[in-house]
Amino acid sequence: MRPPELTRRRAFASLRRAEAFADADFIFHAVPVQYSRAALKKVAHLIRPDVPVISLSKGIETSTLCLMSDLLPECLGKDQPLAFVSGPSFAKEIVEGIATAVTVASDDKDLSTDLMALFTSPSFRALYTPDVIGVEVGGAVKNVIAIAAGMSEGLGLGTNAMAALVTRGCGEMRRLVTHLGGESSTVFGLSGIGDTFGTCFGPLSRNRMVGYRLGKGESLDEILASMSQVAEGVDTARSLVQLVNARVKGYRKDLKYPILYGVAAILDGEISPREGLVLLMEKYPLRLEEFPF
Repeated sequence: MRPPELTRRRAFASLRRAEAFADADFIFHAVPVQYSRAALKKVAHLIRPDVPVISLSKGIETSTLCLMSDLLPECLGKDQPLAFVSGPSFAKEIVEGIATAVTVASDDKDLSTDLMALFTSPSFRALYTPDVIGVEVGGAVKNVIAIAAGMSEGLGLGTNAMAALVTRGCGEMRRLVTHLGGESSTVFGLSGIGDTFGTCFGPLSRNRMVGYRLGKGESLDEILASMSQVAEGVDTARSLVQLVNARVKGYRKDLKYPILYGVAAILDGEISPREGLVLLMEKYPLRLEEFPF
Protein backbone atom coordinates (compact mmCIF):
# COMPACT_ATOMS: atom_id res chain seq x y z
CA MET A 1 0.00 0.00 0.00
CA ARG A 2 1.11 3.58 -0.62
CA PRO A 3 2.15 5.62 2.43
CA PRO A 4 -0.68 8.01 3.47
CA GLU A 5 1.50 11.10 2.89
CA LEU A 6 2.30 10.05 -0.70
CA THR A 7 -1.38 9.40 -1.36
CA ARG A 8 -2.31 12.85 -0.02
CA ARG A 9 0.34 14.57 -2.14
CA ARG A 10 -0.85 12.84 -5.30
CA ALA A 11 -4.47 13.69 -4.54
CA PHE A 12 -3.51 17.35 -3.98
CA ALA A 13 -1.51 17.44 -7.24
CA SER A 14 -4.47 15.97 -9.11
CA LEU A 15 -6.76 18.62 -7.65
CA ARG A 16 -4.40 21.41 -8.65
CA ARG A 17 -4.20 20.08 -12.23
CA ALA A 18 -7.97 19.95 -12.45
CA GLU A 19 -8.26 23.55 -11.20
CA ALA A 20 -5.62 24.79 -13.64
CA PHE A 21 -7.18 23.16 -16.70
CA ALA A 22 -10.73 24.15 -15.77
CA ASP A 23 -10.09 27.87 -16.28
CA ALA A 24 -7.46 27.71 -19.03
CA ASP A 25 -7.92 29.77 -22.18
CA PHE A 26 -4.81 28.25 -23.77
CA ILE A 27 -2.75 25.21 -22.83
CA PHE A 28 0.96 25.12 -23.67
CA HIS A 29 2.54 21.68 -23.98
CA ALA A 30 6.31 21.71 -23.39
CA VAL A 31 6.96 18.07 -22.44
CA PRO A 32 9.79 16.33 -24.39
CA VAL A 33 8.32 14.29 -27.23
CA GLN A 34 9.33 10.89 -25.85
CA TYR A 35 7.35 11.57 -22.67
CA SER A 36 4.44 13.46 -24.23
CA ARG A 37 2.04 10.58 -24.79
CA ALA A 38 2.25 9.41 -21.17
CA ALA A 39 1.91 12.97 -19.87
CA LEU A 40 -1.11 13.71 -22.06
CA LYS A 41 -2.89 10.51 -21.06
CA LYS A 42 -2.80 11.67 -17.44
CA VAL A 43 -4.56 14.97 -18.17
CA ALA A 44 -6.56 14.38 -21.39
CA HIS A 45 -9.80 13.99 -19.41
CA LEU A 46 -9.24 17.43 -17.87
CA ILE A 47 -8.74 19.32 -21.15
CA ARG A 48 -11.90 20.86 -22.59
CA PRO A 49 -12.36 20.06 -26.30
CA ASP A 50 -12.62 23.76 -27.22
CA VAL A 51 -9.38 24.90 -25.54
CA PRO A 52 -6.43 25.40 -27.93
CA VAL A 53 -3.34 23.32 -27.15
CA ILE A 54 -0.07 24.85 -28.29
CA SER A 55 2.86 22.48 -28.71
CA LEU A 56 6.38 23.68 -27.93
CA SER A 57 7.86 20.16 -28.24
CA LYS A 58 10.11 19.22 -31.16
CA GLY A 59 11.02 15.79 -32.42
CA ILE A 60 9.63 12.38 -33.33
CA GLU A 61 8.20 9.75 -31.00
CA THR A 62 10.57 6.80 -31.40
CA SER A 63 8.01 4.04 -30.86
CA THR A 64 5.52 5.29 -33.47
CA LEU A 65 7.44 7.79 -35.66
CA CYS A 66 4.71 10.32 -34.82
CA LEU A 67 5.30 14.05 -34.99
CA MET A 68 3.51 16.12 -32.36
CA SER A 69 0.90 16.99 -35.01
CA ASP A 70 0.10 13.25 -35.13
CA LEU A 71 0.45 12.54 -31.43
CA LEU A 72 -1.73 15.34 -30.05
CA PRO A 73 -4.88 14.41 -32.04
CA GLU A 74 -4.38 10.77 -31.04
CA CYS A 75 -4.29 11.71 -27.36
CA LEU A 76 -6.80 14.60 -27.30
CA GLY A 77 -9.10 13.95 -30.27
CA LYS A 78 -9.02 15.12 -33.85
CA ASP A 79 -11.19 18.19 -33.18
CA GLN A 80 -8.93 19.74 -30.51
CA PRO A 81 -7.69 23.17 -31.69
CA LEU A 82 -3.92 22.88 -32.15
CA ALA A 83 -0.96 25.12 -32.93
CA PHE A 84 2.78 24.55 -33.04
CA VAL A 85 5.47 27.06 -32.06
CA SER A 86 9.03 26.78 -33.31
CA GLY A 87 12.02 28.99 -33.94
CA PRO A 88 15.25 30.17 -32.30
CA SER A 89 13.96 30.62 -28.76
CA PHE A 90 16.29 29.71 -25.91
CA ALA A 91 14.28 30.05 -22.71
CA LYS A 92 17.04 31.86 -20.84
CA GLU A 93 17.09 34.70 -23.37
CA ILE A 94 13.29 34.97 -23.43
CA VAL A 95 13.18 35.26 -19.64
CA GLU A 96 15.87 37.94 -19.78
CA GLY A 97 13.77 39.96 -22.25
CA ILE A 98 16.22 39.58 -25.14
CA ALA A 99 14.59 40.05 -28.56
CA THR A 100 13.13 36.80 -29.93
CA ALA A 101 11.00 35.88 -32.96
CA VAL A 102 9.29 32.53 -33.57
CA THR A 103 6.85 30.87 -35.95
CA VAL A 104 3.28 29.81 -35.13
CA ALA A 105 1.97 27.03 -37.37
CA SER A 106 -1.65 25.95 -37.46
CA ASP A 107 -4.42 24.93 -39.81
CA ASP A 108 -6.58 27.45 -37.93
CA LYS A 109 -5.59 30.96 -39.00
CA ASP A 110 -7.90 32.60 -36.46
CA LEU A 111 -6.18 30.71 -33.65
CA SER A 112 -2.79 31.76 -35.01
CA THR A 113 -3.92 35.39 -35.11
CA ASP A 114 -4.98 35.18 -31.47
CA LEU A 115 -1.64 33.63 -30.52
CA MET A 116 0.37 36.25 -32.38
CA ALA A 117 -1.51 38.93 -30.45
CA LEU A 118 -0.97 37.05 -27.20
CA PHE A 119 2.76 36.70 -27.80
CA THR A 120 3.44 40.23 -28.98
CA SER A 121 5.62 42.29 -26.66
CA PRO A 122 8.54 44.73 -27.09
CA SER A 123 10.94 41.75 -27.03
CA PHE A 124 8.90 38.89 -28.51
CA ARG A 125 7.14 38.38 -31.83
CA ALA A 126 5.47 35.47 -33.60
CA LEU A 127 4.91 35.05 -37.34
CA TYR A 128 2.30 32.79 -38.94
CA THR A 129 2.50 29.89 -41.36
CA PRO A 130 -0.09 27.25 -42.23
CA ASP A 131 2.69 24.74 -42.97
CA VAL A 132 2.53 22.54 -39.88
CA ILE A 133 4.53 19.71 -41.48
CA GLY A 134 7.35 22.02 -42.55
CA VAL A 135 7.62 23.54 -39.09
CA GLU A 136 7.49 20.18 -37.32
CA VAL A 137 10.05 18.46 -39.56
CA GLY A 138 12.36 21.46 -39.41
CA GLY A 139 12.15 21.48 -35.62
CA ALA A 140 13.14 17.81 -35.52
CA VAL A 141 15.93 17.87 -38.10
CA LYS A 142 17.65 20.97 -36.71
CA ASN A 143 18.48 19.14 -33.49
CA VAL A 144 20.28 16.41 -35.43
CA ILE A 145 22.20 18.98 -37.47
CA ALA A 146 23.20 20.61 -34.18
CA ILE A 147 24.70 17.34 -32.93
CA ALA A 148 26.69 17.12 -36.16
CA ALA A 149 27.82 20.74 -35.80
CA GLY A 150 28.92 20.10 -32.23
CA MET A 151 30.95 17.10 -33.34
CA SER A 152 32.61 19.22 -36.02
CA GLU A 153 33.61 21.75 -33.38
CA GLY A 154 34.73 19.05 -30.96
CA LEU A 155 36.94 17.53 -33.64
CA GLY A 156 38.49 20.95 -34.28
CA LEU A 157 37.54 20.99 -37.96
CA GLY A 158 37.32 24.76 -38.27
CA THR A 159 34.88 27.28 -39.68
CA ASN A 160 34.90 26.07 -43.29
CA ALA A 161 33.79 22.59 -42.33
CA MET A 162 31.18 23.88 -39.90
CA ALA A 163 29.66 26.20 -42.51
CA ALA A 164 29.55 23.44 -45.13
CA LEU A 165 28.07 20.93 -42.69
CA VAL A 166 25.25 23.20 -41.52
CA THR A 167 24.45 24.33 -45.07
CA ARG A 168 24.23 20.79 -46.36
CA GLY A 169 22.25 19.80 -43.28
CA CYS A 170 19.67 22.43 -44.18
CA GLY A 171 19.60 20.92 -47.66
CA GLU A 172 18.66 17.56 -46.14
CA MET A 173 16.01 19.30 -44.06
CA ARG A 174 14.52 20.91 -47.15
CA ARG A 175 14.52 17.62 -49.03
CA LEU A 176 12.72 15.78 -46.23
CA VAL A 177 10.20 18.57 -45.65
CA THR A 178 9.12 18.50 -49.28
CA HIS A 179 9.05 14.68 -49.40
CA LEU A 180 6.66 14.65 -46.43
CA GLY A 181 4.34 17.28 -47.90
CA GLY A 182 5.68 20.48 -46.38
CA GLU A 183 6.66 23.68 -48.15
CA SER A 184 10.23 24.27 -49.26
CA SER A 185 9.94 27.95 -48.33
CA THR A 186 9.31 27.07 -44.67
CA VAL A 187 12.89 25.81 -44.37
CA PHE A 188 14.13 29.34 -45.11
CA GLY A 189 12.13 30.78 -42.20
CA LEU A 190 12.52 31.01 -38.45
CA SER A 191 11.53 27.39 -37.81
CA GLY A 192 14.03 26.11 -40.40
CA ILE A 193 17.39 27.76 -40.87
CA GLY A 194 16.62 30.28 -38.12
CA ASP A 195 16.27 27.60 -35.47
CA THR A 196 19.12 25.61 -37.04
CA PHE A 197 21.55 28.53 -36.77
CA GLY A 198 20.57 29.19 -33.18
CA THR A 199 20.95 25.54 -32.21
CA CYS A 200 24.18 24.92 -34.12
CA PHE A 201 26.02 28.07 -33.10
CA GLY A 202 24.40 29.08 -29.80
CA PRO A 203 26.21 28.32 -26.52
CA LEU A 204 22.92 27.31 -24.83
CA SER A 205 22.18 24.39 -27.18
CA ARG A 206 22.01 21.00 -25.45
CA ASN A 207 22.19 19.11 -28.76
CA ARG A 208 25.26 21.01 -29.90
CA MET A 209 26.93 20.24 -26.56
CA VAL A 210 26.20 16.51 -26.93
CA GLY A 211 27.90 16.59 -30.33
CA TYR A 212 30.83 18.64 -29.03
CA ARG A 213 31.51 16.17 -26.24
CA LEU A 214 31.23 13.25 -28.66
CA GLY A 215 33.78 14.96 -30.89
CA LYS A 216 36.07 15.31 -27.87
CA GLY A 217 35.97 11.56 -27.33
CA GLU A 218 33.37 11.06 -24.58
CA SER A 219 30.89 8.21 -24.88
CA LEU A 220 27.20 8.89 -25.40
CA ASP A 221 26.33 7.06 -22.19
CA GLU A 222 28.71 9.28 -20.19
CA ILE A 223 27.30 12.42 -21.75
CA LEU A 224 23.64 11.56 -21.19
CA ALA A 225 24.28 10.41 -17.62
CA SER A 226 25.78 13.80 -16.77
CA MET A 227 22.93 15.86 -18.24
CA SER A 228 19.97 17.17 -16.24
CA GLN A 229 18.02 18.17 -19.38
CA VAL A 230 16.86 16.23 -22.44
CA ALA A 231 18.74 16.55 -25.74
CA GLU A 232 15.90 15.67 -28.13
CA GLY A 233 18.24 15.20 -31.08
CA VAL A 234 19.62 11.91 -29.74
CA ASP A 235 16.32 10.04 -30.04
CA THR A 236 15.24 12.08 -33.05
CA ALA A 237 18.33 11.11 -35.08
CA ARG A 238 17.42 7.45 -34.93
CA SER A 239 13.74 8.12 -35.57
CA LEU A 240 14.47 10.27 -38.62
CA VAL A 241 16.40 7.46 -40.27
CA GLN A 242 13.49 5.10 -39.62
CA LEU A 243 11.09 7.72 -40.98
CA VAL A 244 13.14 8.20 -44.16
CA ASN A 245 13.35 4.44 -44.66
CA ALA A 246 9.59 4.06 -44.17
CA ARG A 247 8.21 7.05 -46.05
CA VAL A 248 10.74 8.22 -48.62
CA LYS A 249 10.92 6.26 -51.87
CA GLY A 250 14.13 5.61 -53.76
CA TYR A 251 17.49 3.90 -53.53
CA ARG A 252 20.66 4.82 -51.64
CA LYS A 253 18.87 7.18 -49.30
CA ASP A 254 22.11 7.54 -47.37
CA LEU A 255 23.45 9.52 -50.35
CA LYS A 256 20.59 12.00 -50.13
CA TYR A 257 20.65 12.21 -46.32
CA PRO A 258 24.29 11.51 -45.40
CA ILE A 259 24.28 13.78 -42.33
CA LEU A 260 21.09 12.31 -40.86
CA TYR A 261 22.27 8.75 -41.46
CA GLY A 262 25.79 9.55 -40.28
CA VAL A 263 24.71 11.09 -36.97
CA ALA A 264 22.46 8.10 -36.25
CA ALA A 265 25.31 5.68 -36.97
CA ILE A 266 27.64 7.59 -34.63
CA LEU A 267 25.07 7.67 -31.84
CA ASP A 268 24.54 3.92 -32.26
CA GLY A 269 28.28 3.34 -31.92
CA GLU A 270 28.66 1.97 -35.43
CA ILE A 271 31.30 4.54 -36.38
CA SER A 272 33.30 7.24 -34.60
CA PRO A 273 32.81 10.98 -35.21
CA ARG A 274 36.11 11.06 -37.12
CA GLU A 275 35.06 8.11 -39.29
CA GLY A 276 31.73 9.83 -39.86
CA LEU A 277 33.53 12.84 -41.31
CA VAL A 278 35.51 10.66 -43.73
CA LEU A 279 32.37 8.84 -44.85
CA LEU A 280 30.51 12.12 -45.27
CA MET A 281 33.18 13.49 -47.61
CA GLU A 282 33.18 10.24 -49.59
CA LYS A 283 29.39 9.97 -49.84
CA TYR A 284 28.67 13.39 -51.32
CA PRO A 285 28.18 12.88 -55.06
CA LEU A 286 30.71 14.45 -57.39
CA ARG A 287 27.89 16.29 -59.17
CA LEU A 288 26.28 18.10 -56.26
CA GLU A 289 23.74 19.70 -58.57
CA GLU A 290 22.02 16.30 -58.71
CA PHE A 291 20.92 16.97 -55.13
CA PRO A 292 20.63 20.76 -54.98
CA PHE A 293 20.04 22.69 -51.79
